[in-house]
Amino acid sequence: MRIRGKSSAVAIAAVVTAAIAVSAGAQSVPRITEWPTGVTTLLQAVHAVNSEVVWAAGHRGTVLRSRDGGRTWERVETPAGDTLEYRDVHAVSVDTAWILSAGDGSKSRIYRTTDGGATWRLQFINPDPSAFYDCLSFGTTLQGVAYGDASHQRTNLLRTDDAGATWTLLAPAAVPSPLPGEGAFAASGRCVVHGNATTVYVATGAPGARLFRSRDAGRTWAVENTPFTRGTAAGLTGLSFVDGTRGIAVAADINRLRTDVSQAVVGVTTDGGRNWQLRTRPPLPGALAGVTWVPDAGPGVAVAVGFGGAFYSLDEGRSWTTITDQVTTGVDAFGRAVWIGGANGKLWRLDF
Repeated sequence: MRIRGKSSAVAIAAVVTAAIAVSAGAQSVPRITEWPTGVTTLLQAVHAVNSEVVWAAGHRGTVLRSRDGGRTWERVETPAGDTLEYRDVHAVSVDTAWILSAGDGSKSRIYRTTDGGATWRLQFINPDPSAFYDCLSFGTTLQGVAYGDASHQRTNLLRTDDAGATWTLLAPAAVPSPLPGEGAFAASGRCVVHGNATTVYVATGAPGARLFRSRDAGRTWAVENTPFTRGTAAGLTGLSFVDGTRGIAVAADINRLRTDVSQAVVGVTTDGGRNWQLRTRPPLPGALAGVTWVPDAGPGVAVAVGFGGAFYSLDEGRSWTTITDQVTTGVDAFGRAVWIGGANGKLWRLDF
């Protein structure tokens, strides 16, 4: 559904609520609610500013915003109509957000709004026809990082210190040298994440499933090898860090979106990615796309999403419970709540 004008509210009551409040120590099985959005596109990325303000972005130029925790959604008019795929969104308030469109050459762009999507300013348009940008993240309202697939034998990492008014491509000496054909999977908007204001991580996909880490807000970078699945179309797909050291990651073979059964696809770290402990993969086949900790729900609570469904864990990924077997990609948490975006405009909220 394409809606002209500044925005259009979708105020429809929730249609599905699955609730079983069963105690599991200090944690509990989440209440799961599916909210209608009024769109039918794949919602590939979700970002929660707080318990009420949530943004989502997806294919065919779709950007949504909720101001009531996901009960209702409004579609925001976006630049370039329905020609772009917005693979990531990062918001800092009800009015201010960045969206990243992915694609070859000039299809990779970054826009910013400061008026809730009424207007957008184009901040970056990719000048390199061989490059493809995947994800972005901000550690503060001014400092941000965006990652793109390697091109011309160089790693493409952008950085801003002025809220995106200018984006600078980092010099090769400041970033890891790329593996041949190295890039990230623009699957969930979680291939670039911040652990804190100055610690930033990049999850690379094929061919090496490597982890890039910066301790100085993206100015310089180090690289770590990981034990996750890897290959010509396999590697890391999503990350979540609660601080500068404690993280969880998922990986996948993207060639097998609905059938992937790779085992080395979930892991946790307590030392900023130097070492990883592999965990159990979720029970259904399918490529995993993203993951988030839910720290306020307990130290071991996480939610993973992918093309085979969505899942939650109460024990740091040692075991998983299925939320849905539908395609899900975007995921983010705030407090004890998690929002999940998926195919056909589906959005779920979990309350732990």
